[in-house]
Amino acid sequence: MRELDEELAIEAEIGERVDETEYEYDFGVVNLTTYWGNIISGEPQAREHAELRWLPIAELAQLDWAPADIPAVEKIIKAAG
Repeated sequence: MRELDEELAIEAEIGERVDETEYEYDFGVVNLTTYWGNIISGEPQAREHAELRWLPIAELAQLDWAPADIPAVEKIIKAAG
């Protein structure tokens, strides 16, 4: 939750877990847990990232995701039907 405020300037309600992934990169292991969520206050701002975009779920598969992100993205697309 702190990260959402620091990186995006939002407060969010965290929902159910989508996925938990462990991925080994050359530099080390990344453990990533992804949750459903809703913004409850604030407007997302790119404080730590070069760009923010809202996309329809159907377009998520077109992006170049980091390997650790791919399992969660696939589950989000599948859940949306």
